[in-house]
Amino acid sequence: MERVSDTLQRIMADTLRRLPAEQLPEAAWDFAAGKAVAEKTRVLGCENRILVVEVPDANWRAQLYSMSPQFLASLNQFLRVERIEFNLARQQNPATAAGAATVKLPRKT
Repeated sequence: MERVSDTLQRIMADTLRRLPAEQLPEAAWDFAAGKAVAEKTRVLGCENRILVVEVPDANWRAQLYSMSPQFLASLNQFLRVERIEFNLARQQNPATAAGAATVKLPRKT
């Protein structure tokens, strides 16, 4: 009897194979990384068999690099990837990150 996880994996593989090429890297990453990791990361692109993923900080980058072999094994079922690069997210200005608006004061005359 086929295990439920095997059935789900086969269904997911069939779904990913039907996606347009430009959507495949992000969808494959979401599947390989899992929901918790995918929510904290963002695929920036995939070129020359290198998947580039943005991560929130250096701790995330270190943890995900250590998990790269598992990610690659899963990704290569759907997408030919030789390496994953984890780039740090650019830090926003704290004022703009909090949604603060810039206000111009009237000039004194």
